[in-house]
Parts: sequence; structure tokens; C-alpha cells
Amino acid sequence: MLVTALQGQQLAGPLCAAVANLCAALQPQVSPQTAAGFQEVLRRLHAPLQVAVAGRIKSGKSTLVNALIGRRVAPTDIGECTRLVTRYQYGTVDRIEVVLRDGRRQVLPFDANGMIPASLGVEGVSHIEAYLTNAVLRDITVIDTPGLGSLDAASVARTEELLDPVSRNAVAGAEAVLYVVTQGVRADDHSTLAAFSAATASREAGPVNAIAALNKVDAVAPETVEGSEGDVWRAAQILAAKQAELLKPRVADVLPVISLLAESAETGEFTSADAEALRALAALDADTRTMMLMSGDLFTSWECDVAAGVRSRLLEKLDLYGIGRALEALDAEPALPAGALRRVLFDASGFAEVRGRLDAVFRARADGIKAAAALASVTSLAAGDAGERQRVHDAIELLLARPEAHQLRLLEALTLVSSGAVTLAPDLTEEVLRVGSTPDVAAQLGMPGRPGAELVAFALERAGWWRSFASFGATPAQARVAHVVHRAYFLIWQQLRAGGHR
Repeated sequence: MLVTALQGQQLAGPLCAAVANLCAALQPQVSPQTAAGFQEVLRRLHAPLQVAVAGRIKSGKSTLVNALIGRRVAPTDIGECTRLVTRYQYGTVDRIEVVLRDGRRQVLPFDANGMIPASLGVEGVSHIEAYLTNAVLRDITVIDTPGLGSLDAASVARTEELLDPVSRNAVAGAEAVLYVVTQGVRADDHSTLAAFSAATASREAGPVNAIAALNKVDAVAPETVEGSEGDVWRAAQILAAKQAELLKPRVADVLPVISLLAESAETGEFTSADAEALRALAALDADTRTMMLMSGDLFTSWECDVAAGVRSRLLEKLDLYGIGRALEALDAEPALPAGALRRVLFDASGFAEVRGRLDAVFRARADGIKAAAALASVTSLAAGDAGERQRVHDAIELLLARPEAHQLRLLEALTLVSSGAVTLAPDLTEEVLRVGSTPDVAAQLGMPGRPGAELVAFALERAGWWRSFASFGATPAQARVAHVVHRAYFLIWQQLRAGGHR
């Protein structure tokens, strides 16, 4: 039995354990087909959190995947592998398993550079599973997906056709989404996120399980962004804030990033030889440097003591923006060592904030995210038979009635509101999203930095308001959400009082 085989494996937390027990208890009460589906749910509950990286073609998804993993392993040029789903997961031996459409597997080595080969040399490939002895992957599996949309502007409604049934199974367990955009959010990005959710058989993308990265922000022309004061990064932050408004409530946040710089800094691609080449460029006169940094062609073709091939490699690793930032750092401190220069480039990439948000939104809440996704799968699996559906419904209601399972109720309410299944006034919608989208109490209350006594009083006040709203004036659907939010505020109030805030 899979249940027995998985007993020694680590679950994300008590909520996942409760859902696993529910699945095990229900298996004898459902059909063999449904029971087999429950076995798969159990397997996913015992697996690391699965985060799918999605986005359009040439948005820099694979470069961002390399930065997340801390190793340059994902191919970044458009080719055979970038049209396939690739799952990066922890393994005791580095290896590539090519999964064929008929279910057979072939093991391949990484290429001489430690990357997935540009050409697999195998027919009928469904997807790739890469196993890496990488500590990052112990508690998270990263799924690199094919670029959404196509070069011939095919309809986003056909996104699901990118994945055959076997490769769709490879991403079906994705419990969270990192969505990558560049420059402006297009009108159909909401549809693209929805189509991705459908293609992965996952829950709706929302503020609980999705964030977006505004990539390649070094290409932003700051003079075109009001309020940027000519600064590229400030312009990027303004654009990211605007795009966050456009993509709400599909994503928790939109964060600016330069994935190329992040990849070079995080994967060891930036070397001491690169630092020395930059030091030689920093020694050039200001006018020459200004001219060289005007375009990639000028940078690589200008006559200077640094070989053109060396400059081409710098351009590939850092682009003009990264080179410029490195030269500024060397102007301020000419003896800056390679390690410190790498840190400058990492800081300039904005990747630290992306990783921090991934930790806050995904890793820290993995127990709730995985448990909620599992319950959604269990409900879907039992939908075909009325008797099974009722038994599963009753079991889930008993589980959700426990005080310790309230987080699941809150995630459910958040999903209902963010997907539009339950409509509230805009200010109430914003409040529900705020309460359910962060584990930080002060942020949940919308009162960061305020004294504890104020937090206590506000939590109790809002608990009372939502209870009244549930009883008077709310529709039945709204009342269901309101009761959950009331309970969330009440639990916050109890938590603050237990912590000594009065």
C-alpha cells in the first residue's frame, strides 16, 4: 500500500497530516478508481511543495528557474527542451529522466556544462524530470513550463493544447505559481493564468498561491514612466505596482527582477575572470565607457584592451545594465573583490525580494497551500458519484470544523472571493484578501508598525463587524465568507492577547 510506503516521509505540517488521514479513512468507502485518485493525492501530500514557473515565450522563465535553483541547468534558448515541461526535484544522484508519451523512461546525463542537453535525441518525449543533489529542492519542486502563447499569436484559449495528457500529469500537482511577465501586462494575462490553472488541473491561481515577477526591467526606459526621476529601478517599481493592480486578485504581488543578473550571481556564472575584465573596463576614460554602454554592438566592437570575446561573454552574463552597475561599484571602490562585486550584481537584480516573497507566500504556508490543494482534488475526484460525493463532503466538513483547521476555511474563502465566485463590495474584498494573503498579524490587520493594544482593539472590532454582516444584510454566499473572516479576526484577537497585548 502506498499509505504504508509514505508513512516515513515528511509531511508539510498538521493540516497535511489531517488531510492525509482523511484520504486514508475514505479509501475503503469509495470506488477503486476514486481510491486510486486518493493514492495520488497522498503521494503529493508527502512530496515537497510544487511551484510551477509560467509565462510567455521569451519572458525569461528558465533563467529565473536557474536562479531559484542556484545552478545553471535549465536551457534558456528556444529549442526542443523549452517546449517541454521540466520538473526539477531533489535526488541523491544528479540525473535526467526523459519520460516518453507511452510512460517509458530513458536516463540521460547532463551535458559537459552541467545543463540539460539542447537536443535529447529521443522521439515521443512527454516531459523531463531532472534530479539534483541540491538543498534548495529538498522542500520545493520547481516545474518549468512551456512558454504560453506562441510566436504566431495563437489564442490563449488553446494553452491547454501545449500539454499532452502525460505531460499535463507532470504539472498537475503544481500547488503554487510564479507567473513571469515582461514590460506591460497584456489584456489576456488573466485568461492566461486561468488557462494555466486549467491545464495543470490545479486550483485557481490567486493571492494564496500565486505571485508574479516583472522580468527584464533593465529594458525599461525610465523617461517614459512618470515619477521615475530617470531611475531605471524606480521606474520598474512603479510599473510593477501598476501591474499588481491589473492582475489582482490573481496574484499576491508583482515584483520587479532582472533574472539574467540573478542567474549569473546565484549560479557561479560570474567568475573572478569576469571581475578582472570589468576592472579593466573601469580603467577606461569616462567618454569611451559612455559610448560603449550605448548599445550591445558598440560595447563588443569598440577598440579597447579588453578582448571582444571577453566583452561578448560579459554582455551575455550581465547585459549593459549589469555591466554599468558593476562599473559604478568599481568607480566607488576600485579594489572591490570578485565576491563583493557578485553581491553588487545580485542586489541589482532584485532577486532577493522575489525569493523572500516566495518564502513568505509559499514556503512558510506550504502546509495550508498543499492541504487546500489536496482537499480540492479529493472533492473533484468524488464528484461523479452522489454517494461518494456526500461521504467526502461530510468528512471534509468534520475536518474543517476543527479550530486548528480554520486556515483551510480562510484559504477557501479567499479563493471564493478572488475567483469572483462570491462578490463583495470592493473595500470588503480588499479586506478579505489582506486577511487571508499573509501570515503576518499586523499586515493582516492592515496596521503594520502599530502598537499591540491598537491591534487587539481593531481585531475585536472587525470580528464584531463581520459577525453582524453575516447575520444582517449578507447573501447566503457572502455570509459563508463573513463567518470565516469573523472567526479569523477572533483568532487573531486571541493570539494577540495570549502574547501579552491588552
